[in-house]
Amino acid sequence: MDYKDILNIAMKQSAEDIGCRQEDFLMNKNVSVPFRLGPEAKKYYKLPIGCNFISYGNNVVAALTPELTDVVNEYIGRFEFYHCFETPNMYWLNERLKPFGQTVCFMAEYYLCDPKSLKELPCEYELKVLEQADFEDLYLPQWSNALCSDRKNLDVLGVGAYDGDKLIGLSGCSADAKEMWQIGVDVLPEYRRKGIASAITARLALEILKRDKVPFYCSAWSNIRSVRNAVRSGFLPAWVEMSVKPIEAVEEMNVKDK
Repeated sequence: MDYKDILNIAMKQSAEDIGCRQEDFLMNKNVSVPFRLGPEAKKYYKLPIGCNFISYGNNVVAALTPELTDVVNEYIGRFEFYHCFETPNMYWLNERLKPFGQTVCFMAEYYLCDPKSLKELPCEYELKVLEQADFEDLYLPQWSNALCSDRKNLDVLGVGAYDGDKLIGLSGCSADAKEMWQIGVDVLPEYRRKGIASAITARLALEILKRDKVPFYCSAWSNIRSVRNAVRSGFLPAWVEMSVKPIEAVEEMNVKDK
């Protein structure tokens, strides 16, 4: 599997996620399609979704519900594709989404690796490959990025860094799609800035590839620490997404986060 294969799998999966054609991501113009969450969509997508914008760097593909057709089509026709993911343009979009009870919700950047450049990185601590059975006692706050307690059945593989018998860093992957496993990473605060995160991320990516799956990594643009880890581990930006959800759903999330 080379990078071309990996990128092809990612685009195929994104098409399944929103109901477009894979070739839509390669068009030289923005595209809109009716939103359809495919039966093999990534497991973390949750309805309702008013619209999902995806760009692989060529254009933006917007998958939308019927009531948002005019607003979204005007938006992607008004701005260059990469400006669709920026303020103040999103303010323009949000004002026009309000009458429909919708608002911009999640925004994230996704990363893929090139197997040719991916390699094991040095670490002064012992690294161990962990299987699903090893995670049973690890669903704790300090490992909440590496593992997801709400979807334990999807946490299939990990790499732990150990200082003696003490687990000090953990990368875990979730089988979020049939061919793509998403990596999450945590390192205890007192052990950070020692190259542990990048070592366990790169090692896990290699283990995923050995199993003929595609490793991918996600980060908010503002999470510089996570972005740096992605790059140091051998990942590069591949696509971006922005979702629109009901205002009440976003308000509910904000209440939960308090």
